Amino acid sequence: MKVKVISRNPNDYLRETKLDIHKAPRNYDPKLHPFAVQREYQRALNAVKLDKIFAKPFIGSLDGHTDVVECLMKHPTSLSVLVSGASDGEIKIWNVARRQCLQTFNAHRGLVRGLCASRTSNHFFSIGDDSAIKQWRYGASNEDDDIESDEAVNTLIGRSMIMGVDHHYTKPLLMTCGEKVELWEETRSEPLQSYQWGADTVSKIKFNPVETDICVSTGSDRSLVIYDVKMSKPLRKVIMEMRSNTVSWNPMEAFHFTAANEDHDLYTFDMRNLSVPVQVHKDHVSAVIDVDYSPTGKEFVAGSYDKTVRIFPVNKGRSREVYHTKRMQRLTSVIWSLDNKYIYCGSDEMDIRIWKANASEKLGPSMHREEAAFQYQNKLKEKFAQFPEISRISRNRHVPKHVYHSQKEKRAMLQSRKRKEANRRAHSKPGSMPYKSERTKHIVGEEE
Repeated sequence: MKVKVISRNPNDYLRETKLDIHKAPRNYDPKLHPFAVQREYQRALNAVKLDKIFAKPFIGSLDGHTDVVECLMKHPTSLSVLVSGASDGEIKIWNVARRQCLQTFNAHRGLVRGLCASRTSNHFFSIGDDSAIKQWRYGASNEDDDIESDEAVNTLIGRSMIMGVDHHYTKPLLMTCGEKVELWEETRSEPLQSYQWGADTVSKIKFNPVETDICVSTGSDRSLVIYDVKMSKPLRKVIMEMRSNTVSWNPMEAFHFTAANEDHDLYTFDMRNLSVPVQVHKDHVSAVIDVDYSPTGKEFVAGSYDKTVRIFPVNKGRSREVYHTKRMQRLTSVIWSLDNKYIYCGSDEMDIRIWKANASEKLGPSMHREEAAFQYQNKLKEKFAQFPEISRISRNRHVPKHVYHSQKEKRAMLQSRKRKEANRRAHSKPGSMPYKSERTKHIVGEEE
């Protein structure tokens, strides 16, 4: 005869410390827990409401510039170092952790139009209205470091106005843009290669962080042009209805980049097929000035002329978060920190603001049990995200009055435009007005 006996080792149920909780056995059979779904739904609802209560994204500001902050640049290896350039030609190096200016350069006459970090040395480059490309050494990042001199390490003089600059990720090469796109070597006074394809002025250019020889530029002729530094001419070109202000490459998906456009929207393209955007991102009510990807490649941040910062998931058309303050003016630049926790933005009123990437995230160390609780709440919010009440609470965002009224006005204009198009189609000869989707209607043409 066999006898089944429940046997438990008491050592498995001893607490590690007297402050720990007692381990209790639990039967997870769903028949014994008929109200499990209702309990989890209520927990998800409470978690969403708590997110609203603890949503305090603004951390602080870096104050010291005496003119508009035109551009920002993050250090490629140090999380605490930030570089900013202003309209008066001044460049400042900041220690973000201490919120302290480490060094100031009187770099250019006129605007500082662009900054880029060298990935092959401890230097960075700046361009200004004086058509000069200047190379600088980073100043003191710690209290024990020596302050470097205020003189540029090297200066390259361009033949015409330079509007944008970026550095190659693995080679000592620079790409500049203005009247034409030029490829430079750090130590040579003349450009190695010159590219031109129709545009009077090319405003921004960015290297691909994965396919490092590829770069994309935005032009005044409303074009986005793909270049390969190994080729003697540009590769592809797409022309849009309105001009793009800047672009940013996805650091995890080599072929994707996002363009910030004057028509209030952002367009994510696959460089292998420029005829149709992969995604159109809407919510801004004025021209989008700057865009930058998170290091995970799953989200990006955009700053607009409507005085708001918005965070967009890559695969969705609407923003998940909007940041604004009463004093914040027109945005000029936004960047996402390399640890995926912070967002920096520069604007017209000479401040650099620091925001949390997740508005309700707790900063500082947390205990293991606390981390487990946060992860459990996030999973619950994800599980019940489509339920009406939870969806309504999580979507709701307060925006400034001028943005609220602009949204209503823009919505009415779009509805009127769609109604007019529908009436034209209804009273036209069948097939004479081919339907264009939202993704294709803003693309004028593609060239190779």
